[in-house]
Amino acid sequence: MDLDLLSSPYTARRVPLVAGNGVVATSHPLASQAGLAMLRAGGSAVDAALAAAACLTVLEPTSNGLGGDGFALIWNGSQLHGINGSGRAPAALNVELLARAGYGDLPTYGWLPVTVPGVVQLWGDMHERFGKLPLAQVLAPAISYAEEGAPVAAMVSRFWDLAVAAARMRHGAEFAAFLPTYAPGGRAPRCGERFRSPGHARTLRLIAQEGVRAFYEGAIADAIATFSRSTGGLVTADDLAAHHSEWVEPITTRYGDYTVAEIPPNGQGVAALISLGILDGLDLARHPRDSVASYHLQVEAMKLAFADIFAYVGDPAHADVPTAALLDRERLAERRAKIGPMAQQFGPGELPRGGTVYFCAADRDGQMVSMIQSTYMGFGSGVVVPDWGISLHNRGCGFVTTPGHPNQLLPGKRPFHTIIPGFLLKDGQGVGPFGVMGAHMQPQGHTQVIVNSLTYGMHPQAALDAPRWRWDRDQTLHLEMETPRHIVEGLAARGHQTVVDSDVSLFGRGQIIWQLASGDYVAGTEPRCDGVAAGF
Repeated sequence: MDLDLLSSPYTARRVPLVAGNGVVATSHPLASQAGLAMLRAGGSAVDAALAAAACLTVLEPTSNGLGGDGFALIWNGSQLHGINGSGRAPAALNVELLARAGYGDLPTYGWLPVTVPGVVQLWGDMHERFGKLPLAQVLAPAISYAEEGAPVAAMVSRFWDLAVAAARMRHGAEFAAFLPTYAPGGRAPRCGERFRSPGHARTLRLIAQEGVRAFYEGAIADAIATFSRSTGGLVTADDLAAHHSEWVEPITTRYGDYTVAEIPPNGQGVAALISLGILDGLDLARHPRDSVASYHLQVEAMKLAFADIFAYVGDPAHADVPTAALLDRERLAERRAKIGPMAQQFGPGELPRGGTVYFCAADRDGQMVSMIQSTYMGFGSGVVVPDWGISLHNRGCGFVTTPGHPNQLLPGKRPFHTIIPGFLLKDGQGVGPFGVMGAHMQPQGHTQVIVNSLTYGMHPQAALDAPRWRWDRDQTLHLEMETPRHIVEGLAARGHQTVVDSDVSLFGRGQIIWQLASGDYVAGTEPRCDGVAAGF
């Protein structure tokens, strides 16, 4: 990739990192350093990513944890591998039970939206296949931070305070351990204050000693199932024991001379590929990056993509998800033709007949990892397993109850997932990992950083620094404060419901690592959070 690493069209928030022996880019400096320590010890990029992953569950519990899910794309030097680490609905959870409980849809908090956590098994499967160092060594930094504590970072403290305020409003036995675990002094820890999590250390230490199956069939699983049974939950020992990850074939689309890869459904990565496939035929480069026309075309392509995925995407093990059809080039051309000069509302097209952290790592041997994990909506369900530091996610609220919908709630089914890692290739060779976290911001962020990188030739840091937009299903188009005034006014004139927003949390947090022709790496890290790209 030919990049000007010395220039950026935006006020420099950070500069790109260039390194030769390995890079780790995460949303927290201490997690990046833990991953880098694995690379220095001779570990693989997977070892580095897993060390960072484990640390992030301790250092940034507002976004991810042991009770969440995860996905990864791994380039092993010659082939791209995908792994789906999302969990399934408990066997006892179904639409009829919801109705009897008085719910038309899954609630956001409590036991009902809790699906089986998949991230710990994901770690184990990735390590077994691609790790070089012992799992205990990989988890050691996270255990140390959980046991001895670490100072809370600035953006993390902000989200933590909001989560604790919300938790005070929830009552019930299932929520009883939240505040003692995450507000041990009666409030959220402030920026710079040291947070310790002995229960978290206990869980990680047992995983290090006995392996990841201890979470699903051993003492940890017993604790989760016992707490579930005693407080009205549906997750059982059998649900936990039945959990497994799935190695999957990545899905791709062409964008210019490059190939963009994503994890297939039940995630929303296909939305990023649809939008990029639509944009690929629009000669976007004829419009300046900071122009009304460029913004308008990207937003309309994204709206078309969302219309499709909300109608067609679910768990392919339980529904016929037409991924190939959604990415069919002729169909993309038909969708592209619907874009006009004014903002529109789109429905799904006809098919052809026939709370999250993103991080990445790369090592000296060319192995590269794109990885994401989450408890969703901050701390997730609000349910915390006492004495084990496990905050359970609420991914089940991603299901719908509409009969016959591909994403309809069924026992043992995986919900529609928002978290997606991305990867870029050219001529069959890996270029590098990228991602932007943040619920439905994620495919929008993927689209924007790829357009910035490939259409407008920005280096990774500039691609992340650039002002972002975010379209929501209520038709609101959020624009960052730094968006030029002529774009805000021009988009409004085209019928977009524009809102200039100062809340940076709306626009996601991303990381990028590209491999240069020399074999060295250049990386960028999100300026909207506490993270860092570290290399040597």
